[in-house]
Amino acid sequence: MEANLAQRMQISTTWIDPYKFPRKPTSSLRFSGRFKEQKRLQVFVSAQFRPVRDENRHRQASFEVSCSCNNSQVSTLESESLQDLFGEEALILKNKSQEIEPYLNGRCIYLVGMMGSGKTTVGKILSRSIRYSFCDCDKLVEEDVGVPSVAEIFEIYGEDFFRDKETEALEKLSIEHRFVVSTGGGAVIRDENWIYMGKGISVWLDVPLEELAQRIAAVGTKSRPLLDNEPGDAYTTAFRRLSTLFEKRHKAYENAKARVSLENIAAKLGYKDVSSITPAMIAIEALEQIGNVL
Repeated sequence: MEANLAQRMQISTTWIDPYKFPRKPTSSLRFSGRFKEQKRLQVFVSAQFRPVRDENRHRQASFEVSCSCNNSQVSTLESESLQDLFGEEALILKNKSQEIEPYLNGRCIYLVGMMGSGKTTVGKILSRSIRYSFCDCDKLVEEDVGVPSVAEIFEIYGEDFFRDKETEALEKLSIEHRFVVSTGGGAVIRDENWIYMGKGISVWLDVPLEELAQRIAAVGTKSRPLLDNEPGDAYTTAFRRLSTLFEKRHKAYENAKARVSLENIAAKLGYKDVSSITPAMIAIEALEQIGNVL
């Protein structure tokens, strides 16, 4: 399946002026000093990638890029996201990770939060930063049941069945080390799940409901079994249902050892709202908050 989905870029040639890169490029190449002295460089690039859009409307691709110049290797770049880990954000992530990693002692990190809060996107950035493996709890359940999506599991077996499998997955993960785990939005409603997550460090990604509704409305609700088939326009439907779910769950989210508030991040950065906050910024704040509880 992965082979069918993958897209390959053929090796091509282009001229690049290293002094005319935009401030925040969509990708980057690093050149040694001797290459920078040349005004124009002929660079050969080969890449394999699979482009997708995640639940938060960010364009992503799992890819590896190899570059050569004048028959010399320039760089090899591996990444999960096209939009993250560049410039100052990458440096801050690296420094924060180095600060807290010795104190984690291999404990797993569990990301909790409402659907659409970016747990998977942020989790992948965190895992790379601290050299952990990444695990999506929903994917574990799908693989265990043999059904390709949570929405289908809900439709075929019901929510209670899914919650039981979710608890089984968290129990298995509780004996593991060095994982960043993205949990389902409703994982917090069972007390026993907190027992398993309590063996690691739980982090609540707290995103305003308005932002969540905008994200979900933009990509649709087909993959959201608790939102699908609701009447009304996409945003109003999502906001209404999210409000009901949050009312039931917010006390449970507060059990997390650390909280990452996007409103607080926006205030610190002087942003008018949270829509401009990148996943890398959220990961940086998560590392800050994790450091506070270690």
